[in-house]
Amino acid sequence: MEYQPINEPNRSYGIANPGYIPAATGPRAMIAPPAADSQQGPSAPPASMFDSMPGYEGTVAGGGGYLPPPMPAFPAPQPAPSPEQPNWNIPSITEDTAREALLLYASSKCCYSKAPAKDGVITGMDAFNTYRYRLETFTESRSTEWSHEPYKGQPVDAYVQPPPGPWDIPAKTPTFFADDKQIIKVPYTSSTKPCHGCVGMGRKPCKDCAGAGNKVCWVCNGSGYRHGDDRCHHCSGRGRENCSHCHGQGSKQCETCHGKQQLLVYIKLTVKWTTNSDNYVVEQSSGLQIDNLSKVSGKELFKDSQYLVYPVMGFPDPTVVNAAQRLVSEHQGKFSQTSRILQQRQTIELIPVTKVTYSWKGNSHIYFVYGNEFKVNADNYPATCCCTIL
Repeated sequence: MEYQPINEPNRSYGIANPGYIPAATGPRAMIAPPAADSQQGPSAPPASMFDSMPGYEGTVAGGGGYLPPPMPAFPAPQPAPSPEQPNWNIPSITEDTAREALLLYASSKCCYSKAPAKDGVITGMDAFNTYRYRLETFTESRSTEWSHEPYKGQPVDAYVQPPPGPWDIPAKTPTFFADDKQIIKVPYTSSTKPCHGCVGMGRKPCKDCAGAGNKVCWVCNGSGYRHGDDRCHHCSGRGRENCSHCHGQGSKQCETCHGKQQLLVYIKLTVKWTTNSDNYVVEQSSGLQIDNLSKVSGKELFKDSQYLVYPVMGFPDPTVVNAAQRLVSEHQGKFSQTSRILQQRQTIELIPVTKVTYSWKGNSHIYFVYGNEFKVNADNYPATCCCTIL
């Protein structure tokens, strides 16, 4: 296909405004219509088509990776110190609450007797209040890739004017800390090319009959007869029958272009909003595995949300302060490289953990009650086989 100089007068080149002469000038300025590709695969104009346009260098079919955000035009606001919280503790649970929690736990197990929960004598309750620090960084990331769809007369606007930069394209207003995604067709990047799936024919040979339109009759196995001289009624003695998949045409509509022969090729922008979260749980010596705490909630003692948070200060446990400093530094350094930070939120929860010691039938046993949900961990429950097989 012959390339045409873009400064030649009175030529439209498939652009929405036929009378428009593109801004690029000079004898070497060319529009290169995308060529057909005989192989099935991603469809895109020449790789260098938009290399001169900032933000789209190296965009390929299948995705070109995340685009780093531009430097802010104005200095980013500095994080503000969070107020100190005077009270970091909550009361321990009562014996009645601990007993009710164990009864509910035993009732939820099909082969657990309720006797230890009902008749056991509580001899000790030790509180191990555990702090969980959580940092959430809500980010917006953008990536581009070449995409295509059947051409049905949609506007073709490549080279009408330079496309806006990937981070200049308006997107919907996100809800903070709610993951979401939006896909946008980048303006002024749409062009047409022959379909790569069918080489611009609109149809492809039928795979079931190899393009013949008919197949060997399955009733007579191609002989045209059954039981000696009886003509096959299924194929009327021809020995072949029309292919049911292509209705005897030998070809089927191309699934890529839907028979339109041409594809509209454009750059697709994907905008993602993601909540990136990290937790730190203070080690405690109760004996309860910390993994259990991921399934429960605690009492929220502290919450701070702003564009960039300042590491929590004034907390009585120095390991929480150190974890906050480390995670805030890691998040702000890591996520600002590949995305735009929109908001950060840090919280501290106090998760109540109570180690209960009780006596039943002369033996001492323990269990744990933890979280606002009063979940129970009793790995060594003393009566686990109350079912009787008659």
